[in-house]
Amino acid sequence: MPLNWTSLLLLMPVMFCFESASGGQVLVVPMEYSHWMNVKVILEELVHRGHEVTVLTSSAAIRVESGKPSPFKFEIFTTSLNTKEFESYFKDWINEWTYEFPKYSVWKIYSRIQSMFVEYSELFEMFCKGMVLNKKLLQKLQASRFDVLLIDPAVLCGELLAELLDIPVVHTLRFTPGYSQEKHCGGLPFPPSYVPVALSELTDRMTFMERVKNMMTGIVFDTLIQTVMQKKWNHFYSEVLGRPTTMCELLAKADIWLIRTYWDIEFPRPLLPNFEFVGGLHCKPAKPLPEEMEKFVQSSGDHGVVVFSLGSMVSNLTEERANTIASALAQFPQKVLWRYEGKTPDSLGPNTRLYKWLPQNDILGHPKTKVFITHGGTNGVYEAIYHGVPMVGIPLFADQPDNIARVKAKGAAVRLDFTTFSSKDLLNALKAVIHNPSYKENAMRLSRIHHDQPVKPLDRAVFWIEFVMRHKGAKHLRPAVHDLTWLQYHSLDVIGFLLACVAAVIFIFTRCCLFCCRKFTQSGKKKKRD
Repeated sequence: MPLNWTSLLLLMPVMFCFESASGGQVLVVPMEYSHWMNVKVILEELVHRGHEVTVLTSSAAIRVESGKPSPFKFEIFTTSLNTKEFESYFKDWINEWTYEFPKYSVWKIYSRIQSMFVEYSELFEMFCKGMVLNKKLLQKLQASRFDVLLIDPAVLCGELLAELLDIPVVHTLRFTPGYSQEKHCGGLPFPPSYVPVALSELTDRMTFMERVKNMMTGIVFDTLIQTVMQKKWNHFYSEVLGRPTTMCELLAKADIWLIRTYWDIEFPRPLLPNFEFVGGLHCKPAKPLPEEMEKFVQSSGDHGVVVFSLGSMVSNLTEERANTIASALAQFPQKVLWRYEGKTPDSLGPNTRLYKWLPQNDILGHPKTKVFITHGGTNGVYEAIYHGVPMVGIPLFADQPDNIARVKAKGAAVRLDFTTFSSKDLLNALKAVIHNPSYKENAMRLSRIHHDQPVKPLDRAVFWIEFVMRHKGAKHLRPAVHDLTWLQYHSLDVIGFLLACVAAVIFIFTRCCLFCCRKFTQSGKKKKRD
């Protein structure tokens, strides 16, 4: 026994050296705002497990702040834009989507979305050139010998960088418009009869007209993605690589797709083995609130508190909307914590306190929180689900209407239209969610589903990234759909062949019958002559 313990003690330094040396090199191309907040949690866990993380970002970054102390290394490429100009693109798109789109006709919306796709594509082409045409940067990245590239498909160009560096890819995303990239590039099955298209705001229980809407929405987004974006990027990718290639061809090489939702709000649908749901990976138990905030929350007594936030991209509202909201909140006995940076509304009640920043997860986890008024961002929705808090959804843009539609379908939320709701509408919605116990019960049911997983979402996300690093990819999970043509995938060639066989059999049988009939007729005529 003493000898065994001595051997173990002597081996421990070697074991620790081996463990530290097993850490990999991770390169990340992140998206801004809530996308960065989500992926940052994964990166911090990777660093905690001994991996070295390098974040590739632009000099115009908004939330990806490379100047602050961080556990990550940063590689910065320059662009002709500065941070304010980059941020203004997003703010202009958000303001138009929020305030102007409801006034547009269907054709105007389609035309404007098409224009936005072009603007978005041109913006990220500028960033892409800053990455892949910078030879000095590319040489430095190649010399680092990264084990995996973690990218958000919302940042166009990540898959091209992976091809140039010849490293495996892991995608992290909520969805692409209409599921176009997942469907056409990832090979994900998409039966439109019961799988609602992303941004359609439909459920899996569709009427006939809703199925018509679902299919038409999918066709519109497929057309926009393929004609407006992919056509442009196919040419650029081919030019950079010096050979004919397509954006979809490179996206299809992704080893793992990490989807930022889970079966708590998702509807059942077919999946592929390299698609993994990791919704709520950023959620965690609530920590104590700041002293001043805790006093305000405790002052609510048995009535509890309402939490109100429109996320990281919308910090203020028009004066008219702010007063509509404030006048409704002032009529409640609950205390209200409102994340807001604009002019203080004239109708603000004494029960409402404004904050430029809120520890949202910690407040939602507080036992006195009764309801969450939210824009429906994925991160906020999952924090509410994690803590079992029912919601009043006021979606603004992007995935938010879809997220609220799903939570509403599960019975844990009421939805309001941002541009049209009145103080009375908000008042009635809050009364319903607070006083109707079914909303709290359904929120708790979703929370139990979310917590009842064999492996935590964050651990699952990190596992698959490390899996790709260990095995230099995950090609064994890549379905054969990527090697089939459109005709072969839908078995149209087989159907055509079988129809041709049936037609040939019918033709031969018909000819034989006609031949026999003719012979029989001719023999009958000969008998009559005889």
